[in-house]
Amino acid sequence: MKTNHPSQENIMLGIGLDNQDGHRRVTKGDNFMLVGGSEETHERMTETAVKFNEQLSKRGKSLDEISREEFIDMMHKASGK
Repeated sequence: MKTNHPSQENIMLGIGLDNQDGHRRVTKGDNFMLVGGSEETHERMTETAVKFNEQLSKRGKSLDEISREEFIDMMHKASGK
């Protein structure tokens, strides 16, 4: 998504709220940071973020260069919806 300030960096933030086992899960990668969730939820968020980044790479764009509509479309594809 486009930013208003050139030094501002956009990231995707995923938050899982279904953790019951007490583990603190944090995963950080290119364009994303994922926090919390059960093991299953955290793995799914990670898989989705990786697939999303693959789509960005195929398009030759950065997260800052895509429109809201592109983001939504790519997220649906990455999440399998």
